[in-house]
Amino acid sequence: MTNPDRKVWDGVLAHLRKHHPSLYRKWFEEDLDPLGLVGGTLPVRTRSPVHCAYLTQNCLGQFNDALRSITGALLSVRFLRPDEEFTPPPRVLLDSAPKRNGAAMHADDSLAVNPDFGFESFVVGPTNRLAHAAAQAVADHPGTSYNPLFIHGDVGLGKTHLLQAICLAIREREPGVSVCYLSCESFVSQFMEAVQAGQMSEFKHRFRDVDVLVIDDIQTLGSRDRTQEEFFHTFNSLYQAQKQIVLSSDAPPDLIPDLQKRLVSRFKWGLVTQIEPPCFETRAAILKSKAKLRGLNLPDDVASYVASVIDTNIRELEGAIVTLQISASVDGVPIDIELARRVIAGHASNEPARHTTVQVIIDAVTEFYGVRLSDLQSKRRARSVTIPRQICMFLARRWTRHSLEEIGGYFGGRDHTTVMHAVKAIETRLVQDPEFKGDILALEERVRPAPRPG
Repeated sequence: MTNPDRKVWDGVLAHLRKHHPSLYRKWFEEDLDPLGLVGGTLPVRTRSPVHCAYLTQNCLGQFNDALRSITGALLSVRFLRPDEEFTPPPRVLLDSAPKRNGAAMHADDSLAVNPDFGFESFVVGPTNRLAHAAAQAVADHPGTSYNPLFIHGDVGLGKTHLLQAICLAIREREPGVSVCYLSCESFVSQFMEAVQAGQMSEFKHRFRDVDVLVIDDIQTLGSRDRTQEEFFHTFNSLYQAQKQIVLSSDAPPDLIPDLQKRLVSRFKWGLVTQIEPPCFETRAAILKSKAKLRGLNLPDDVASYVASVIDTNIRELEGAIVTLQISASVDGVPIDIELARRVIAGHASNEPARHTTVQVIIDAVTEFYGVRLSDLQSKRRARSVTIPRQICMFLARRWTRHSLEEIGGYFGGRDHTTVMHAVKAIETRLVQDPEFKGDILALEERVRPAPRPG
């Protein structure tokens, strides 16, 4: 690359950092190799086919915008695979991404995984350790370990990250393996298109001839009887051929509304594992990891502050990083605790006042049932102790910021599965026992935090 072209590329990256901070990644500087302007196009060689597909489908417009802003000319970026030779495209295509349709479009879409979502960038904590270990086992031995693998949890907790990490790891180790990754909504749409076009044979081959099928948000399949029928046969075909199936959902199989029992049964053949909201330490580590991907230096005190304010999901943590990045750029200041308190405080002030402390809950329950804290923390299993202990865990899960692991620590160091069992036991009894429900409502009135003024 000539020196003038190098300056253009540096300007493109600087423009992206300033105007598209949520898109910019540190690996843009390290893994992209611009080849120099050729006939109105800037070809850029990428590190892998996955990087090429991701950049073409998700970043091409922003790169073109940056290139044209820097040069003042109608130029376009073209991303190349590592082994791809560059040939200047016809002029009519310079202003847009290559058009795709039909089966070719679907094949390309199945490769559109995010290079950021590898196992190396997934932060492991007590609430996602099993899901992470299972995903790695599947990536190492597809079709033999945990088939199918079913990961469920609330929005923004890392399910998609693990699914894409599996795809990335398999494709990196065995490039010839056929991996199909898509959303359940895409599967449903493609099925309906195939039915209308009379192309069911092509549709069946598209999904039954792969080595690994990875589908995100499988709960979308509920209430779609015809699509469930087709997916049932697709599942059976892949499973019998020992091909790997990986699914994610916001609920476990037996709680997906209107899902056929035979599919519920098959989804539970392998391993069903849940991801819970991350604990404080994991949230802080996630913030540091997300900042590193963007080439940002996030001080420890800032990470700790943001992690204490935002305890909902990873997407909100990532949004906080983007907010800090933009604010620091606009104000021309470093990312420090003062900036964090100023721009992140809104997350706390806009949140409903629904959090209390475990100690408040313990005080209310011990007084109501006439038990001692030492009883709740003991190994005693008498009903007079286990019920108040389970109620404490239920209320702590509902009214505090703590993870299952953290809640268990308040009650004799019990693990997260014990807390999950307690929560489910109380929820079941609430439905069956109106008098008990009245007691819980009375306790909730005692522990419920007072609304904020104004």
